[in-house]
Amino acid sequence: MGLTASVLAIDAGNSKTDVAVVAGDGEVLGTARGGGFRPPVVGVETAVDALGEVIGQAFARAGVTAADHVSACLANADLPVEEEQLAAALRARGWGTTVEVRNDTFAILRAGVSAPRGVAVVCGAGINCVGMRPDGRTARFPALGRISGDWGGGWGLADEALWWAARAEDGRGGPTELARALPAHFGLDSMYALIEALHLEHIEHGRRHELTPVLFATAGQGDPVARAIVDRLAEEVVVMAAVALTRLELLDEEAPVLLGGSILAARHPQLDDRVRELLTARAPKAVPQVVTARPVLGAALLGLDHERAAGRAHARVRAHFER
Repeated sequence: MGLTASVLAIDAGNSKTDVAVVAGDGEVLGTARGGGFRPPVVGVETAVDALGEVIGQAFARAGVTAADHVSACLANADLPVEEEQLAAALRARGWGTTVEVRNDTFAILRAGVSAPRGVAVVCGAGINCVGMRPDGRTARFPALGRISGDWGGGWGLADEALWWAARAEDGRGGPTELARALPAHFGLDSMYALIEALHLEHIEHGRRHELTPVLFATAGQGDPVARAIVDRLAEEVVVMAAVALTRLELLDEEAPVLLGGSILAARHPQLDDRVRELLTARAPKAVPQVVTARPVLGAALLGLDHERAAGRAHARVRAHFER
């Protein structure tokens, strides 16, 4: 029988996967990184098989063959039924005695707090919000896009910018510098040319996300339409945080609100200032904080929470990832 670690921590996002093998005292025995985790595209079994390659590398570096507990924070685990399906697939692989699957937003939340208490809003490709309390209570949203009431995220911002720019050029909307800046990013001279290039896939669909930084740059130059889009994102971030705080009965007490994901971590001045302004009005006791720690730290801490590890173990694993 091979050696066993305490926690196998997995943070698997749409673009990358981080794995860490952690001992009971918090020592990080081995790590590995792989590609994105996208079960809606390739299927649950294929996606979990791909995780196996990264996990195998981490196990080999750690000199172990399994863990007591698997703490997996996974993208696309948006509904309880999806968490159950993914947990069953992980259990079937025999990587750990017990398995707990959470949405990957929980990893960002736990990475940013000293105890499992608070709320996190993540804005990257999409937007999501979760909250938790030490007693196990959680707050969350389906985070499935417009069908679940969401607005924002990199893809949503790019689409919104395109909508306003298209209408500005053809006369259905007011003027905005976005009508020039968006096509110019791709070396084109009009929104019509950009619309055609996107529709005919002369520009790959995946490159639309490149327009989000253009939106923020245009807002920074004072364009009213671009600034209004950024302000709306701030409103969405704050309303999600306030609702989660309310559900967890944390609205009236000091509680951390963690801001993560590529868009919020970029600290765009207008967005950052507006989020803090609105949060002060809606949740005066909330303490906003941008999280820059690697989310796999959060998955590891959640695993140590599950194993009831001593506080020094938590401190040791945090020191490893924050050094």
